Amino acid sequence: MSSRQIYFRLLTWVKPYWRVFVIAILGMVATAATEPVAPWLLKTLIDNGFKAASEREIILLPLAIVGIFILRGIATFTSGFSMAWIAARVVFDLRQAMFGRLMTLPTRFYDDQSTGVLISKVAYDVTNVTQAATGVLTTVVRDSLTILGLLGYLLYLDWKLTLIALTVGPVITGLIRIFSKRLRAAARSGYSAMGVITHILEEAVGAHKVVKIFGGQQYEKGRFDQVLNTFRRATMREAAAAAATVPLTQIAVSISVAIITYMALRQSNSDSGTTVGEFLSFITALVMLLAPVKRLTDVSAPLQRGLAAAESVFQVLDEVAEDDRGTKRIERARGHLQFEQANFTYPNAPRPALIDIDLDIQPGQTVALVGHSGSGKSSLAALVPRFYHLTQGTLRLDGHPLEELTLESLRDNIAMVSQDVVLFNDTVRANIAYGHSQMATDAQIEAAARAANAWEFISQMENGLLTEVGENGVKLSGGQRQRLAIARAFLKNAPILILDEATSALDTESERLIQAALDTLIVGRTTLVIAHRLSTIERADLIVVLDQGCIVERGRHAELLAQDGVYAKLQRIQRESVTAEGSALEESAQTHVSK
Repeated sequence: MSSRQIYFRLLTWVKPYWRVFVIAILGMVATAATEPVAPWLLKTLIDNGFKAASEREIILLPLAIVGIFILRGIATFTSGFSMAWIAARVVFDLRQAMFGRLMTLPTRFYDDQSTGVLISKVAYDVTNVTQAATGVLTTVVRDSLTILGLLGYLLYLDWKLTLIALTVGPVITGLIRIFSKRLRAAARSGYSAMGVITHILEEAVGAHKVVKIFGGQQYEKGRFDQVLNTFRRATMREAAAAAATVPLTQIAVSISVAIITYMALRQSNSDSGTTVGEFLSFITALVMLLAPVKRLTDVSAPLQRGLAAAESVFQVLDEVAEDDRGTKRIERARGHLQFEQANFTYPNAPRPALIDIDLDIQPGQTVALVGHSGSGKSSLAALVPRFYHLTQGTLRLDGHPLEELTLESLRDNIAMVSQDVVLFNDTVRANIAYGHSQMATDAQIEAAARAANAWEFISQMENGLLTEVGENGVKLSGGQRQRLAIARAFLKNAPILILDEATSALDTESERLIQAALDTLIVGRTTLVIAHRLSTIERADLIVVLDQGCIVERGRHAELLAQDGVYAKLQRIQRESVTAEGSALEESAQTHVSK
């Protein structure tokens, strides 16, 4: 979009508050109207005030000065406060809209984005938008009105000299246009660098243990210093362009003022009838023009900075939300899933992730997906909640194509427990009763926690369900976090369950408790288990073996072992790995004892 289009789009966010904006404009008009009064008072005082002034004039003129500045103060406060209020509302609305949009964007958007960059856009870029939306507008309106008022007074005093003053206008406009492009480019570069700064900060702080243990401090410092320097250079390019605009403009204005002063002095020497008061009043008004003209030339930098920020904000707002074209609502699903010639390819991927998948999963059936890393297990499971859309083929739930169902009703029927547990920096209660389950009673939450074998450690906490878990559950052990995630799934009570190796990387006792909870959770639910450790899925109703996106084997555990194919080979590899690991531990223990 052009600068004009961006700016007018930005003003649409100001439009809802047009009443307050009108008040602000009236305040600016009142402020601007008082500007010519100062040179007029000067003229009056010199030409009349120091002569034989009447007692009435001696009293009224000082009172007029005080009254004018009281009016000016009220008008300035009104306009300033009104524009600040509008700016705060615009920032609030933009952040609200951006966060709302982020909550509706498809999974593929987050696959391509840095979290730090997105945080920077919402937290940092939006604040700079107000410079263009309200700050610049205030300056332009107030100072333009001031200039018009002073020019009107100057034309009244001497129209010929005033026309000479106007010749500097095209020069100033040309200078602003030349430097505006440089300012915008530098501002864009600065915002991009700020996004990377936020990203590196987020990574380094979040992975501080890895950074410390592997001695990555200098590496992270080097990365941070590099992007800081990029931001500094962009800031300096912006500062150079902004700084050059002002002196060049002032030089042009000073030449105009010098010419006018010369001609005014010539007129006063030629007995043209110009009084001392008129001459001083003209020069005073002319000098008073310099301040608003300077502010108008200074406005280019924050304007271009604000427009660059607006571009960044609008990029997020213009992202296409998740495709929710479905119109059918499904209440509680039976859980019958059918993949029919399902094909899926990630955007820009060199090869398909899934090829011609035909799979019929009956209600209440537990289906395990196994295969090497990259075989398509997670991709297949991600299609069920419609995180991604099929490239070809059909996926049905209870006979309905998933594309025909509303996202809300589809996902209301699905719960998920993964090895990468996500907990929010909130209470235990809030994490279990997350989302649509937030209206659950304490009794229901406790029942879910008991079913997940989590109530024992929750009840021992000082504040019980109201205990804060910290960022992503940092105050809890891995097993405790996993059991809270299972309790969340119990409370939702969805008919379809997706388990992504929910017992991995845990100690034996935690794994036993979690496996017992999962065995209870899957009863009566259609369950997709993404399995890495094959020992956990031997009792599955159906085991589907994937390789390079294709189903190569399917059946029960004993049947697949009898086939002596891919599944049997995977079983042998894992047994050998476990045996080797056990032997190494035993040897290490014996060595330790002998020492």
